[in-house]
Amino acid sequence: MTVVDAKNLRDRLQTIDSTILHEWMEQDQVTLIDVREPSEFAGEHIPGARLMPLSRFNPEAVAAESGNYLVLYCQTGNRSAEAAQQLFRAGMEQVMHLNGGLSEWKRHGYSTNVNKNAPISIMRQVQIVAGSLVLVGTLLGAFVSPWFLLLSGFVGAGLTFAGISGICAMARLLAKLPYNQRV
Repeated sequence: MTVVDAKNLRDRLQTIDSTILHEWMEQDQVTLIDVREPSEFAGEHIPGARLMPLSRFNPEAVAAESGNYLVLYCQTGNRSAEAAQQLFRAGMEQVMHLNGGLSEWKRHGYSTNVNKNAPISIMRQVQIVAGSLVLVGTLLGAFVSPWFLLLSGFVGAGLTFAGISGICAMARLLAKLPYNQRV
C-alpha cells in the first residue's frame, strides 16, 4: 500500500463522540465492536459490545446488523482506527470509531460492565514487566556487569517505539498468555 492509500484510508474513517454513540445505542441503531484484548474486555466494556480483538481481527467476520451503524472502539481510539483500516482494505465502506474510546465514554459518565475478578489490564501488565526489567537491568548493571544496562536500554527503546507507533510488542505478547485469554 502506498502512502497515499494509507492517507485515503485514514480520511475515510468517520469518528463519532460518546454522546452520539449513546443516542444510537438507546435507539438500538448500532453494532458495537470492542477491538481490545479479551482480558481488557473481561475487566470492563460498554454494554452490548461484541469482542473482536485486534490481535486476531478478521474483517470477513465483521458485519453490522441490518440498518445499524458499525462502530469500533478500544481504550483510546488507536486500535479501533487500525481495525477500521483493515475493514476498508477488505472492501467495507461505512465504518466509524469512537473518538477517545472507552476512556472518553467513561469521562462522559456513561455506564460500563465491570468485572472486579478479571485480570489486570494489559497496559498495567506492560508497565509492571517493563518497570521490573529496567530495574533488574539497572541493578545488575551497577553491581554485576555494565553489560546488563543493555537490558534497560532495550526495554526503553521498545517503549519509545510503542509510544511513537502505537504498536506495543510486549502488550501483544502478554495478550497471548492463557490468563489474558479468558472473557
